[in-house]
Amino acid sequence: MHQALYRKWRPSTFDEVVGQEHITSILKYEIEQGSFSHAYLFCGSRGTGKTSCAKILAKAVNCLSPVNGSPCGKCASCKNIESGVATDVLEMDAASNNGVDNIRDIREEVVYTPSEMKYRVYIVDEVHMLSGSAFNALLKTLEEPPEHVIFILATTELHKLPATIISRCQRFDFRRITVPVLTQQLMKISKAEGLNTSEDAARLIAKLAQGGMRDAISLLDLCSGNKKDITVELVEESAGIIGRGSIIETVRAIANKDYELLFDAVSEVVSSSKDLSVFWQDLISIYRDMLIIKTTSSFQKYLDLTDQEVEDLTSLSELFTKETIISHSKMLDNSFYTMQRGGTSKRMIAEMALIRMCDEALDNSSEALLSRVSKLEDQIKLASLGAVITTAPIVQPEEKKQKFETNPPQAEKEVSKPISNEKTKLRTLRCKMEVAEKLALIDIPASSFFKSSKVFEDGNGNVIIRVTNDFAVNMLTKPKTKEALIASLSSALNRPLTDKNVTVEKALDNDSDKYDVIDELMND
Repeated sequence: MHQALYRKWRPSTFDEVVGQEHITSILKYEIEQGSFSHAYLFCGSRGTGKTSCAKILAKAVNCLSPVNGSPCGKCASCKNIESGVATDVLEMDAASNNGVDNIRDIREEVVYTPSEMKYRVYIVDEVHMLSGSAFNALLKTLEEPPEHVIFILATTELHKLPATIISRCQRFDFRRITVPVLTQQLMKISKAEGLNTSEDAARLIAKLAQGGMRDAISLLDLCSGNKKDITVELVEESAGIIGRGSIIETVRAIANKDYELLFDAVSEVVSSSKDLSVFWQDLISIYRDMLIIKTTSSFQKYLDLTDQEVEDLTSLSELFTKETIISHSKMLDNSFYTMQRGGTSKRMIAEMALIRMCDEALDNSSEALLSRVSKLEDQIKLASLGAVITTAPIVQPEEKKQKFETNPPQAEKEVSKPISNEKTKLRTLRCKMEVAEKLALIDIPASSFFKSSKVFEDGNGNVIIRVTNDFAVNMLTKPKTKEALIASLSSALNRPLTDKNVTVEKALDNDSDKYDVIDELMND
């Protein structure tokens, strides 16, 4: 009968425990000095060695001839514990034995001395699953147990334990094992088992394990089932994930607004044996990596990537602003949460989310608005430096264009003058309230002044804002306020504007009779 690799490679001494040297060194010292605690608490994520260390510790305290703080593995006590026949070492799963009666049985047993060994050891796994009354029953025994009793409690959810329990134990926090350490161990196991595993494949398995040695070895065991060489492609197929290259192409399609490629990507996942939720998690992971690259200079410290992967992601992140990456990450996260609810169509949720990511005008969240404003600000900065914005050029009438070309200084001077007050040349801005709402997200006082103004467009792509007094003119023409105003107008009009296209001026005293009732209604 085949024995699972994670059981076959379970460590039997502290020296064989990988990635937890900060814990095993202390436990070895305590065994050597014979000064161990009456209660231990092992906490950490799954597969990091909590139960393995508990069993090694149970053997070590009862070993007749320990070697450098670890059990010898040869004496009768070690062999009995290893084979599971030792009556003085009891393992209890608190997930299925969480009642007060189970703890009462332990309280009645601890008064008796061990039958064969020096210490009676109780290993309680998933101790956070005990009921409140069970914790209360355990409390007194845990505080003052008999000298021949040792408790070892293990949990993946430390926050669920009462503080009174934690304070009575010697606590050890098991860390997630790093990708390089996991990779090295997987290559060692592969060599010993005769498996032809590439280092890239081992590294991918290590990343998928998320710091858990047991998960990593189990996935390696799964990949070895067909007796083929273990490659990156085989790992992706066995784990049911999409290749990183395909994920990067999907993100690039979002940047290029390539809807057909996006629908093809979703269709391919749905028609295969892969889970759409896993595909979505991979997308979230890519955006997380891009955000780190975009915001930090020493990003390699936070990413487990090869040089080629760093190069690919760096070029990919250049297609997005920081605000856009945050907005897309929020949409991905919300969609993933919706996918987990019963009765929902994962495919439809994924497709709608990808469409919204391509066209941020369909998303009214604050993150999407900030993303759009950020893009417009970049365009405005380019325009202010004299760059030509090809995405939405402002077309000048032929007469105006010729005038600008023959006498540029005069044309520039005329732009800064107040626009003609003739009613026939102006039309009321229809999206005034939309602009006010967008401006309120950036500058609330400016939005208040803007609402009380009258806003027009001329035939040359310019916007004229007329206010009632000089104070309002000064408030709306402050550099930061004017920049926010231009960004909000550009977003609402869906075309880039610059400082030259937006004029703020005081309305003439006799100007009120030049607006009819329609103007008033459109401004309200």
